[in-house]
Amino acid sequence: MIFILTFCLISVSGYREDEVLDMAEKRLSTILIGGAAALAVCILICPIWAGEDLHNLVAGNIENLGIFLEGFGSEYFETLNDKLQDDKVSLDGYKSVLNSKSTEESLANFAKWEPRHGRFRYRHPWDQYLKIGVLVRECAYRIDALNGYLNSEMKTPPEVRAKIQESCTKMTSESSLALKEVALAIKTMSSSSIADPHIVNAKTAAKKLKSLLKTGLWKDPNFLEIIPVAAVSSLLIEIVSSTAKIVDSVHELASMAKFNNDVLMQKENGKDKILRVPSIEGSHNIAITVE
Repeated sequence: MIFILTFCLISVSGYREDEVLDMAEKRLSTILIGGAAALAVCILICPIWAGEDLHNLVAGNIENLGIFLEGFGSEYFETLNDKLQDDKVSLDGYKSVLNSKSTEESLANFAKWEPRHGRFRYRHPWDQYLKIGVLVRECAYRIDALNGYLNSEMKTPPEVRAKIQESCTKMTSESSLALKEVALAIKTMSSSSIADPHIVNAKTAAKKLKSLLKTGLWKDPNFLEIIPVAAVSSLLIEIVSSTAKIVDSVHELASMAKFNNDVLMQKENGKDKILRVPSIEGSHNIAITVE
């Protein structure tokens, strides 16, 4: 550092005062022009917003949890076909959620200083994304523990697994649908209650599983064979609870950020048909029929 300062002083001393001032003015103007050009490119031509990155990150994390739960039931109960066996690697997507805290906090801090842009209004509730992120990571840690039982050396006999298969697959599939739905709601910035029936179904299955654990499994004489099944069941019940909290927190975000209500009800052949009209981006359309 001392060497650099000495070199600069020696270099400057070789110029007259007016030459030094002229050189400083030129360099300062060059810096200002370069900075202004970079700022214009980042804002007008190719904008990179921390808020949008945070928005997409949280939605993607929720979707990754849904993807894991979608495939867990069939893999745990060994009902995967050959095609799904080739796609087993996709179940590892949830692992990126485990270490997302620092990234989310950093993006949220930058987002608070950004002006209104795109779909994000002034005073957008960025702190709510951090609350959602905490709940998503809690769910991801439970999923990580659940994932350990896929390759566990303690194998439960198929006949024991069969006792909980219906309830467990119902819980995972309904939780998966709920998570994917709220992830889509965040991406499209839409207020939707489509996830709520899936949460109700998942809680009903969880209640049925709790009842089964109290009465239907402990009669087995080999207690060691039941331990892994009981652990998986307990984790799934906790995951359903975590999923419900995530859905509620996304509903809260939708209310705070004033997301568009893009869900309409139509009658078709005597049934209620829930339609999602095109979002702001116009990239998603979903139709779900409810009896």
